[in-house]
Amino acid sequence: MSAPPDHYPLLESINKPEDLRRLPISKLAELAQELRQFLIQSVSTRGGHFAAGLGTVELTIALHYVFNTPYDRLVWDVGHQAYPHKVLTGRREQLHTIKQHQGLAPFPTRSESEYDTFGVGHSSTSISAALGMAVAAAQRGEDRRAVAVIGDGALTAGMAFEALNHAGSLPTDLLIILNDNYMSISENVGALSNYLARALSGKMYSHLRESGKKVLAQMPTVWELARRSEEHLKGMVLPGTLFEEMGFNYIGPIDGHDVKALVSTLSNLRKLRGPQFLHVVTRKGKGYAPAEADPIKWHGPGPFDPASGTIFKEASTGPTYSQIFGKWLCDMAERDPTIVGVTPAMREGSGLVEYSKRFPTRYFDVAIAEQHAVTFAAGLAAEGLKPVVAIYSTFLQRAYDQLIHDVALQNLPVVFALDRAGLVGSDGATHQGSYDLTFLRCIPNMVIMAPADENECRQMLYTATTLGSPAAVRYPRGTGSGAAIAAEMTEIPVGRAQIRREGRSGLAILVFGTLIESARKIAERLDATLVNMRFVKPLDEKVVLSIAERHRAIITIEENAVIGGAGAGVGELLASQGVQLPLLHIGIPDRFIEHGSRDTCLAAAGLDLAGLSASVDGWWTRQTQERPRSIRSV
Repeated sequence: MSAPPDHYPLLESINKPEDLRRLPISKLAELAQELRQFLIQSVSTRGGHFAAGLGTVELTIALHYVFNTPYDRLVWDVGHQAYPHKVLTGRREQLHTIKQHQGLAPFPTRSESEYDTFGVGHSSTSISAALGMAVAAAQRGEDRRAVAVIGDGALTAGMAFEALNHAGSLPTDLLIILNDNYMSISENVGALSNYLARALSGKMYSHLRESGKKVLAQMPTVWELARRSEEHLKGMVLPGTLFEEMGFNYIGPIDGHDVKALVSTLSNLRKLRGPQFLHVVTRKGKGYAPAEADPIKWHGPGPFDPASGTIFKEASTGPTYSQIFGKWLCDMAERDPTIVGVTPAMREGSGLVEYSKRFPTRYFDVAIAEQHAVTFAAGLAAEGLKPVVAIYSTFLQRAYDQLIHDVALQNLPVVFALDRAGLVGSDGATHQGSYDLTFLRCIPNMVIMAPADENECRQMLYTATTLGSPAAVRYPRGTGSGAAIAAEMTEIPVGRAQIRREGRSGLAILVFGTLIESARKIAERLDATLVNMRFVKPLDEKVVLSIAERHRAIITIEENAVIGGAGAGVGELLASQGVQLPLLHIGIPDRFIEHGSRDTCLAAAGLDLAGLSASVDGWWTRQTQERPRSIRSV
C-alpha cells in the first residue's frame, strides 16, 4: 500500500455542508478519495468503527450535496456508518478523539451537532424517527425533507418493517435509503441498473405513473390490470416488488460508489412527493483492501498500521468473559445434545465463533431481532430443548415484553447469557449495561446470578442449565481478575451467598458481581466483613439477616443502576423483617455515563477503587461518629 497523504486540499476546505455544496460535481469523486484516506489514517491512530464508514463515503457526500442539511433531516441508522458524516459536518479535526473520554461520541448524538438530527446506537430506529420528522414537517407546513439511511443489517429488525408498513400507508414525503452493504437483496449493480434508477426517479416516469393512476382509477378493472402489469414488469428487472407493495416508489439498485449517479438520482428523488425507497449497494470496507476482504474483522478494530494492515492487539491478561462463555457453551454442547445457542447478530462479540463452526445445526443467528430471538428461544424450550440466548445487556432491553410474556410467565427454561453487563466503555451511553438487574429483578420465576470472577461465571452458566426455569447470568466486558477456571462444571446452590471475609469493625460489605476485588481491598483496610452475594434473585436471606444481626452497618455494591438494583433488594428484605440499621447502596448513579475507556467510565460512576473508597470511607466515618439509623444511596 502507498503511504497515506498528510494533506487533503479538498477535504480541508470543507468545514460544513454548505462548503461541500459549492464544489462542482466533477470534484466529488476526488473528494471521496480524500475522505476515504482521511478515515483510514484517522481511525488507525485510536481505533473505532471502520469498515461500514468506508462504504458510505460517496453516499454521505451525495446526501449533503443534494439535501439542505440540517434543514432537511438526515437520520442515520446504525451509527457505525456515520463517521464520514461527522467529518463533513464540522468535526474533522476531532475525529481522532472519537469514542475517547470527552471526545466525539461513537454514534450520531443530538447534543453534539445540529446535523445529528436523531441519536442512534441501537439499530433499526431510523425509519420510525424520520417518518415522525416528515409528519411533523407536513403538519407545520414546512417544505423540508426527511431521509432515513438504514443499513449494516438494520433492515433485518422487526421495528424497521413496522415503520415501513406505517410509512407506506401515508402520503408523507419520506425518503428511505437502504445501504445494502452485504448484497443482501440483489447483486444487480452496473450501468443498466444505474440507468433504471435514474429513469424511475425522473420527472417523466413519475408524471406518467401518477397521471396514469388518476385516469385508470376511474376504471377499476383496467386499473387493477395495469397495476399488476407494472409491478410484474418492475419485479422482473428490479428487486423492489416488496417495497412497492408496501406503498413505496422503489428506485434501484444503484451503485453506491458512483457519486455522480447518486447525486443525479437523489436530485430527482428530492423533487418527488410521497414515500420513496432508494436501494443503494455499497461495499463495506471500500478502498482499504484488508477491510474489503474481511469486513467483520475490520468492523471496529483497535489501532492499526494502515500500510501493512496489522491491527495492534492489547497485551492479553487472560480470557475475556465472552471467551469464557464461548468455551463453556462448546463444552456443554459436547455433553448435552439439547443445548442450542441463539444470538441476535452478535456471533463475534458474544464469543460464539467456535461454537457456530462446531455445532452449526444447533446455532441460530436470528439477525438484529432481539424480540424474535427471545420468543424463538421460548419455543425451543417449550419443546424440551435447552436454549442459551447470548445477548448484550443493553440489547435485552429491546425484548422486555417477550422476556416477561413468552419466557417468565410460562416458566420456560431459557438461559440468558448477559454479556457487556455494567459499564462497557467506548460505545458509550447507548451500550452501557446499566439496567438489567433492575428490570430483571421484578420478574417472577427469574433466577439472576452475578459472578465475582471467571470461574464463577462458568459454574453459574452451568447452574442455569440445571434449573428448569428462566435464568440470567450477567458478566462484564473484557477480562476478569485472573481467577483459575475449573474444567469441571459444578452446580452452585441457588440463592447461596459466600462470606469471603469476617471482619470485626461492625461494617459489612455485600458485593454483587466483579467489583468484589476492589471491595476486598477496602474490606481489608477497614477490617470489614466481605460477602460475595452471587445471587441477585433469590437473595440469600439467611446470610443477609445474619449479617444484619451481627453488624452495625451494611454497604451494598453493584455495577448496575443503584435505583431498583440488587442493593435495593437487600433494603426491601431488611424492611420486610423490621430490621433497621444504617444502609448504603453504591451503584451506577441516576445519570447516563458517557463514552470513554471502561476504567474511565467506572471512575465517572464512582465505581473504581478510588471512588468506592471515597464513598465507603466518608459514609463509614459518619456512622462511627454519629451512629444514625439511615438508608442512603450513591
